[in-house]
Amino acid sequence: MGIVYSASVGLEKLLLRAFAEEWTVVGKENVPPEGRLIVVPNHVSNADPSMVATALPRPIKFLAKDSLFAHPISRWFFNAYGAYPVKRGSIDVGAYRWARKLLEADKALVLFPEGKRGVNGLGPGLPGVTRLALATGASLLPVGVTGTEKLGPTYRVFYPTGRITVTIGKPFKLPASDGPPGKESVAQFTEQIMRSIAELLPPSYRGIYADPIAEVD
Repeated sequence: MGIVYSASVGLEKLLLRAFAEEWTVVGKENVPPEGRLIVVPNHVSNADPSMVATALPRPIKFLAKDSLFAHPISRWFFNAYGAYPVKRGSIDVGAYRWARKLLEADKALVLFPEGKRGVNGLGPGLPGVTRLALATGASLLPVGVTGTEKLGPTYRVFYPTGRITVTIGKPFKLPASDGPPGKESVAQFTEQIMRSIAELLPPSYRGIYADPIAEVD
C-alpha cells in the first residue's frame, strides 16, 4: 500500500466523519482479505472511487478515464493513488494487460462496469468486466453506493455532506469454461453482475435493472 493511497484514505475517513450527515458502510466482512478480486460498484459521482476505497478494508487499484491524467500534477497523484489511464470508447489493450497482470498478482481492482456515471440510475453493463473475470478467474465483489450524487463537483470530496452509504455484497465467481465464451454467454454473465449490484441499491438507483428477470415457463 503506497503512502499517497494510505494518506488519502485516512484523510477521507476524517472528512466523512467531520462533515457527512451520515456515513455508513455495510458488509465489510464480505471482502476477501486476499486473492484476485474485481470490485464492481455502481457509478453516480466522481467521488465514488474515493468512497469505495475508504469503505474497503483492503488496498485497491483503479482504471480511470485518461482525461484525468492530462495535467502533470493530477497524473502524478492518480499514478501514486493506484490508478491507470484507460481510453474510453475504444478497446485499450494496454489497460487490459495492466489489469490482467494486476489480478494475476492476486491484487484487488475496481472497475465500474457501466463505463460512465449513471445519472438516471444503473445503466447497461459493458462486457469488459465479464471478459476480464473469465480470463483471470478473479472473484467479483458487487458494491452499491448511494448519496454521492448529491456531492456535485469533484472538489466536494474534500467536503462530503449528506447521507452516504456503501453496501458491500457477497463475492462470487463466474463459471469457468474450456474455451473463449460466446457473445450470448458474456451477455448473460454481464447481466448477472449488474443484477448483483442492483440488489444492493434502493429501487430509485436500479435504473434499467429495476425490474426482475422475466421467468420463462
